Amino acid sequence: MPMRFTLAGRQLHADQTPGATPDSQCVVFVHGALNDRSVWTHAARWCQTQGLGVLVPDLPGHGLSEGPPDADIGAMADTVLALLRSAGLGQVVLVGHSMGSLIALEVAARLARQDGAPQDPQISDLVLVGTAFPMRVAPVLLQQAADAPLQAIELIASLSHAGPSDGRAERQAASRARMQQVLAGCDARLLPEGRRTLLELDLAACDRYDAALAAAHRLAQADRPPRCHLICGELDQMTPVRRTAALRDALQARSHTLAQAGHAMMEDDPEGFAAALQAVLQAETMLRPVRPSPADAPSSPDAG
Repeated sequence: MPMRFTLAGRQLHADQTPGATPDSQCVVFVHGALNDRSVWTHAARWCQTQGLGVLVPDLPGHGLSEGPPDADIGAMADTVLALLRSAGLGQVVLVGHSMGSLIALEVAARLARQDGAPQDPQISDLVLVGTAFPMRVAPVLLQQAADAPLQAIELIASLSHAGPSDGRAERQAASRARMQQVLAGCDARLLPEGRRTLLELDLAACDRYDAALAAAHRLAQADRPPRCHLICGELDQMTPVRRTAALRDALQARSHTLAQAGHAMMEDDPEGFAAALQAVLQAETMLRPVRPSPADAPSSPDAG
């Protein structure tokens, strides 16, 4: 059901199921750069079929949430943490994609501190999807995001999808349309000084965030660290699997690799992504079995 949260004077939109209560486990999904909650449609529906509560927000300045957008990963983490507290959640499985994976990591590290408030939600599992360290963005793409954002969107949509050619053009077109809509929905007058588009802001936030390893080490050293997982697309050109090694090792994370998926893996291979989520949640929740075809199932943990 659609929900509105007032945080720091901004109205944030989120889809929340009735199952998201302090007494139940809730899966919280955080979207990436120039995206909105709709990227999680299939994954959120799958979670609901398993009886799990779900909270899927639009970040500030994205989708139906008011701006101004947050200027960096730290500020974005502040917003998501405030949202978790405002929603009154207890046990949380925190899932973030791309830029959202950096936000989720930062949130989990902050909650794992020993001086956390008693009423804070507890992150039982941290799931980083399409992540990398460092998450550098090519200077030419950053410049294009500022000067010619529609061209940058075209490139990102093309690079984000992989896998079987059947349906790929449609997935690319859907991504392109979504990013164009999010871009048009953000009032450029609300952007921080020096930023011309929301796409430039989001990509620069990823490029400049250098605290991921420090956050991972803090998380690993916590008294009750969450179980950590990476979900990767073997064909990911934006955050290649090889660039997950440092985070995987620091977090002592289990890695799930989808063989026929790119960066937007939850859309390239929704059944395989659901199977990976099932593997993440199986130890803690009684889930109805998902039986993807062999081509859809995630491979064994990545070793590279």
